[in-house]
Amino acid sequence: MLTDREVLSTINMLRSEHLDVRTVTLGINLFDCASHDFDVFEIKVRSKIQKYARRLVETCNAVGDRYGIPVVNKRISVSPIGTVGASFTREQMVRACQILDESAKEVGVDFIGGFGALVEKGITPGERNLIDALPEALATTDRVCSSINVGSTKTGINMDAVSLMGERIKDCAAATAERDGIGCAKLVVFCNIPQDVPFMAGAYLGVGEPDVVIDVGVSGPGVVNKALQRAIANNHRKLTLSEISEVIKHTAYKVTRVGELIGRDVARRMDLPFGVADLSLAPTPAVGDSVGEIFQTLGLSSIGAPGSTAILAMLNDAVKKGGVFASSHVGGLSGAFIPVSEDSAIEAAARSGSLTLEKLEAMTCVCSVGLDMIAIPGDTPAETIAAMIADEAAIGMINSKATAVRVIPVPGKKVGDVAVFGGLLGEASIIRVPGGDSAPFVKFGGRIPAPIHSLRN
Repeated sequence: MLTDREVLSTINMLRSEHLDVRTVTLGINLFDCASHDFDVFEIKVRSKIQKYARRLVETCNAVGDRYGIPVVNKRISVSPIGTVGASFTREQMVRACQILDESAKEVGVDFIGGFGALVEKGITPGERNLIDALPEALATTDRVCSSINVGSTKTGINMDAVSLMGERIKDCAAATAERDGIGCAKLVVFCNIPQDVPFMAGAYLGVGEPDVVIDVGVSGPGVVNKALQRAIANNHRKLTLSEISEVIKHTAYKVTRVGELIGRDVARRMDLPFGVADLSLAPTPAVGDSVGEIFQTLGLSSIGAPGSTAILAMLNDAVKKGGVFASSHVGGLSGAFIPVSEDSAIEAAARSGSLTLEKLEAMTCVCSVGLDMIAIPGDTPAETIAAMIADEAAIGMINSKATAVRVIPVPGKKVGDVAVFGGLLGEASIIRVPGGDSAPFVKFGGRIPAPIHSLRN
């Protein structure tokens, strides 16, 4: 139960601290739509998405109006199309992506995720066709997002898939060159991808999930930062880091309660099961809605300065503890995101050189995702991008956590230039990629074996 003071505090979060429900994501299982006849597949997919999603936007708006809490994005996640469309050709995979995009537009959602594949141990012909279709598919659609899982703690890292994704990321950038390679902003490569992520671009509906389910993603970096600023200002003595962690934990508790309240009401009105609340401190380019500003409140000149990894570890842990206490159904990624272009303070640190790619990689050891929304020079070799993916996958594999890479090699631009993506994707200065040749390593192919601690059963 919340006290009157806590209720007033939550209201203030909504009014002036950028608290919102970042997304309500409707998961839809498409395995019962699978067919060797593509026309039958199309009819079934359109029908099922229309059946369950036609009321999603109006329901989210009605619930948001009732509580005075905006639901910023309404989204759909579907079963991995690489498996659903196992018999499809490359051209049919492109068309399948377009069908998802058209269906998303028909029901009015902002994004639809699930045009992806799980290839951590091997690639089927259908999954290979989907990966080969990515450049054209993402260039000819607006709302589709794709996630490819290339590794896990249980299976190791599929380096053949890693190498292939390095090439396709370059191809996606080239296919959307006139928009600064924005196709790559809709494509993320994972290790240990969760099955219930409501945030894009990683959202898809896992095989163990219900037929249809409502997941909610709540974001409140501005709320956490304001809570810390108040706590520091109102204490006449110096706070310890243990006490600061408690402030973050209590704030995360309240934010999670708000998110679950909204998600459960949407699910009830749509007569669907409620899945998970993903409490991820996902920023936006708006000033005051930044994860990077939290680092400055806690005494660093900017994110990227020595101490950044320690602060991020504390922040991530406290957010998870507060969320788990608030809800029995916390899922997804639930932690702190550090997407460069989507966070004004992080982007400014990268632009000034205070935050480098090497430091970002170190911080991904303790954040909830990985190298996210980072613009790199357009002439970066595909093998270098593949090696970056392998490094992140290794961090995730060894530490039994989700890691991911969403980088944009911006065609025609070099270090210091700026890429503009717009909306929640923001803009980013092109940052330096470490030198050296990774091609011979990447070309070995095969699989990096799973670590010894994967043998737990």
